[in-house]
Amino acid sequence: QVQLVESGGGLVQAGGSLRLSCAASGTVFSIYAMGWYRQALGKQRELVATISQLGSTNYADYVKGRFTISRDDAKNTVYLQMNSLKPEDTAVYYCKYLGRPEWGQGTQVTVSS
Repeated sequence: QVQLVESGGGLVQAGGSLRLSCAASGTVFSIYAMGWYRQALGKQRELVATISQLGSTNYADYVKGRFTISRDDAKNTVYLQMNSLKPEDTAVYYCKYLGRPEWGQGTQVTVSS
């Protein structure tokens, strides 16, 4: 059974930082590209960043230069380092195996102005 467990969210002031983690299990982690998504209240879920099996990364324009995605295949974990946070980054953040349908429960990030 595939499981994704996100953690590390919280309340932070604008300009602050958070590091999200996603612990994955139930399949061979290293063969999948991974992604971080977010969903703000009343809005559609959107892609934030992806990382390939070999570590190549891509970012949405609105987080480029502020967020960094990384992975540790030995720990079956993907991370999202978020710096220079803005109130508009407030959302529930989810990780996902790219190409698989499962979602975790998400972790809430709230950025106050």
